[in-house]
Amino acid sequence: MSSDPVQLSSSVRLERRGDVALLVVDNPPVNALSHHVRSGLAEGLAQAAASDATAIVLICAGRTFIAGADISEFGSGMGGASLLDVQDAMENNAKPVIAAIHGTALGGGLEVALCAHYRVALRSAKLGLPEVNLGLLPGGGGTQRLPRVVGVEKALRMITGGAPISADEALGDGLVDEVVDGSVAELEAAAVAFAERLVAEGRPLVRISDRDDKVQGIDASVFAAARATAATKQRGFDAPAAIIDCIEATTTMAIADGLKYEQRRFLELMNGPQSAAQRYAFFAERAANKIPGLPADTAPIDIRSVGILGAGTMGGGIAMNFANAGIPVVIVERDDASLQKGLGVVRKNYERSASRGSIAAADVETRMSLIRGSLDKQDFADCDLVIEAVFENMDVKQSVFRELDAICKPGAVLATNTSALDINVIASVTSRPESVIGLHFFSPANVMKLLEVVRGDATSPTIISTSMAVAKRIGKVAVLVGVCHGFVGNRMLAKRGAEADRMVFEGATPAQVDRVLKDFGFPMGPFAMMDLAGLDIGWSAEKSNPDNLRDALNESGRKGQKNGRGYYVYDPETRAATPDPEVEQLVRDIAARKGIEQREVTDQEVLERLLYPMVNEGARILEEGIAIRGSDIDVVWTNGYGFPVYRGGPMYWADQVGLAEIAAKIEAYGARLGGSHWELSPLLARLAADAGALHRHGA
Repeated sequence: MSSDPVQLSSSVRLERRGDVALLVVDNPPVNALSHHVRSGLAEGLAQAAASDATAIVLICAGRTFIAGADISEFGSGMGGASLLDVQDAMENNAKPVIAAIHGTALGGGLEVALCAHYRVALRSAKLGLPEVNLGLLPGGGGTQRLPRVVGVEKALRMITGGAPISADEALGDGLVDEVVDGSVAELEAAAVAFAERLVAEGRPLVRISDRDDKVQGIDASVFAAARATAATKQRGFDAPAAIIDCIEATTTMAIADGLKYEQRRFLELMNGPQSAAQRYAFFAERAANKIPGLPADTAPIDIRSVGILGAGTMGGGIAMNFANAGIPVVIVERDDASLQKGLGVVRKNYERSASRGSIAAADVETRMSLIRGSLDKQDFADCDLVIEAVFENMDVKQSVFRELDAICKPGAVLATNTSALDINVIASVTSRPESVIGLHFFSPANVMKLLEVVRGDATSPTIISTSMAVAKRIGKVAVLVGVCHGFVGNRMLAKRGAEADRMVFEGATPAQVDRVLKDFGFPMGPFAMMDLAGLDIGWSAEKSNPDNLRDALNESGRKGQKNGRGYYVYDPETRAATPDPEVEQLVRDIAARKGIEQREVTDQEVLERLLYPMVNEGARILEEGIAIRGSDIDVVWTNGYGFPVYRGGPMYWADQVGLAEIAAKIEAYGARLGGSHWELSPLLARLAADAGALHRHGA
């Protein structure tokens, strides 16, 4: 039996299923804990407690359970009932409260579920506390209650890592009490039946706050190990250390004191610069999907099959993205040896993932079965999308596109993976330039999140819409950019590289330059990055210049990590890098031939000369309309080039430093050093004078 629903707020209603009260949250798209949700829940729990209902089931409409807080309310006055009010009303309710979970129970959603007396979930559900990804810790009791259920070590991994776990794993940990298969309607029926059994059997109300068996007698080494891991894997981030402190507090404090401590640490992070930057980055990624001028009714092409030309490192990595998403791929190579080598690398990548537990062992064969090798480009004839990943040479690219134009079916997307070449020139050799687009994957393509989607002058709205949609389907963060040499990321990177080289001749060492950038938050500096990629990539002995440091290194047989000698010397076992006095002498010799007097270069000068030209170039990119908005540039750099997300990206970071200060420094360096990249961008000059912001430009 059910009764007419009572609407408690715009997003919460109260219903009855026989003797069980059903509290339904309906706040699309993800049932976030907005103020009206919190108020509706508080009112619903009070009404249900005062009614003749014997139990209460909390369930959500739509595609998910509560998927987290409404972070748009962060930093502003949160109205309505507090999360604590809702949790107290659940945990201290005299009637059993059962959370019925489908989709995802994340962040505040899981923290609400932890205050229910029992939890029932669909097998497909995921549960987690991902606040660390926003520079935060769970502020609704997550660090205090989760360890009391799953244990301290599991809670440390879940909260510092932020990745959700499956319903089956949660069942094994005791986080979920019952797992069911089927639809949301079947979940509702199972949760109501579970509630009826609880009442019939007279089972006790289980308050997680009362449990302490899993947080007693924990050795301090557990927390020392967690801190050491965080210092390595999450270097520079504030939130992981605060999370570990809070979880440690569960082992030394009463629950009430632990909750107060957690709240204090949460507010410190929320009001700090790192979380502000990470929340900005979260919304910037969302904004990147909004394309001005793209008709809302533009329907993307349904991509059911993909062709890739080239089975090298990039081609194989690209293929893995589509196979991972269940999309069949045909890879074409010019000879069987190259093809088999490429497919072998793909298989090894999958087998390595399986050995680490990232995918199931059975997934290796499933995904490999979706990748077919071929030596015949005619196999591209029926593909919906074809991506070339061949040598970065315009003549080669044009030759390939002439062939693809003749082979591929009408309406197919013809994409180039070029990292710098002119899409318009490539498209010009086809009879359908409207179907040509750049899909610039980043190496390793199966790992890196960024995809620069490069639209040519003739690229159609349908092709743009399709490219953005397929990027999302394969788990990429896509940013639409325009045509110029290097697009957004590589164009800015070139300015940084030029200054790195120049400073080395002036007296900075490669190790100093790399250290400054690493201390700033990058995973590595420019010289270590070049050693990793291989110094011989793109190098030609015929065109080598002995007064160019990279050329000189190649001439002396230094290729980087691949042969243990580059800008650094590498240990053959550990790959640990050591500065090489021979390289430093080589630098001094070249500087002397160039007439450059060496001097001490401060770390601050290194940082400014590496990053300020990037900021200046980013402003030019915005002036030219190559990037739609300043935040898009930040998305490119945080997802593709290692710019620390806790600094927001180069445009956001520049705004925090102060555009007036940066503009003045650019002009001063320009007067001293010369060079086109030190010519102040008119946009940057204007924004500096008007107290504007680069990261908001174009938004």
